[in-house]
Amino acid sequence: MSTLEANIRNNKTSGELKIIRKQGNVPGIVYGGSEKNQNVSVSIKVLKSLMEQENFLSKIIKLKVDGKEESVLPKDISFDVITDEPIHIDFLRVVKGSSVIIEIPVKFINNEKSPGLKRGGVLNIVRRKVELKCPSENIPSELIVDLDGVDIGHSFKISSIKLPENVIPTITGRDFVIATVAAPTVIKEPEKPAEAAEGEEGVEGSTDAQEAAAPKDGADEKGGAEAEKKDTGKKDEGKKPQSEKK
Repeated sequence: MSTLEANIRNNKTSGELKIIRKQGNVPGIVYGGSEKNQNVSVSIKVLKSLMEQENFLSKIIKLKVDGKEESVLPKDISFDVITDEPIHIDFLRVVKGSSVIIEIPVKFINNEKSPGLKRGGVLNIVRRKVELKCPSENIPSELIVDLDGVDIGHSFKISSIKLPENVIPTITGRDFVIATVAAPTVIKEPEKPAEAAEGEEGVEGSTDAQEAAAPKDGADEKGGAEAEKKDTGKKDEGKKPQSEKK
């Protein structure tokens, strides 16, 4: 179990909260149980290292406040919208004999041993977390789904997951699905119809024939000029020079 040092804070204004954050600490609150709420602050460096651990929000930690230790559960963390740094954290006291409602992450194991996945099947995850009501002294860190021997078409429901003693889902009255192993989805490109293909070839052939039959622009101009010159020459030959007339 991880341990986190905390200091009591007595700030009353937003300006004092900014000073706490500038000093490298994160304001927080400890609540729950018979004791009154307690305002605290924790080191941002230590807090971020704990947050990097898997399933941080579902693990009980020891919070040491001015030398006094108590078990708490991190319940909510607020982040700065620009820097994404933690700016506030809530801790719930874990009191023996009480119950807490918490979201527990689902972990899938033995993917490589699933015949369905080996044949191209797809693991369709419906719920990555399940909300459970747990005794404070018996909170699971994760729910295990074993894929060993699972084939296509198999579905995992909440009833197929072994829960710790006295741990129950908050959704009651139905056996809801956690995940399924579905058949692979293959999208084939439709083939081009044979008639359309032949029609396209015919159009291309006629176009080529038209281009071949059409005279080139340069030849048209040259031929037209030569024909005009010949016609002009014939007309000139039919006329006699003025000097020959008498």
